[in-house]
Amino acid sequence: MKAPRKSGADDLKQLKGVGPKLEQTLNGLGFWHFDQVAKWGADEISWVDDNLSFKGRIERDGWVEQAKVLAEGGETEFSSKVKKGKVY
Repeated sequence: MKAPRKSGADDLKQLKGVGPKLEQTLNGLGFWHFDQVAKWGADEISWVDDNLSFKGRIERDGWVEQAKVLAEGGETEFSSKVKKGKVY
């Protein structure tokens, strides 16, 4: 995607391991929403991993699994801390 949907981008920083800079990088690669990350398969993970400076972070931190929960409106332990302003 070239831009987020009209409803606005999701706060990708709610994914464990994603800070402000990494969120900008993901946005630059066309990823703005949890449901996009939730749909990543092995090929997408490999491609994104090749474009990040933190090899293996996607699988190590479980971004796809977290994104599935968040895309469905749920919360993870990490995302609840982010919403309370306890992380970044």
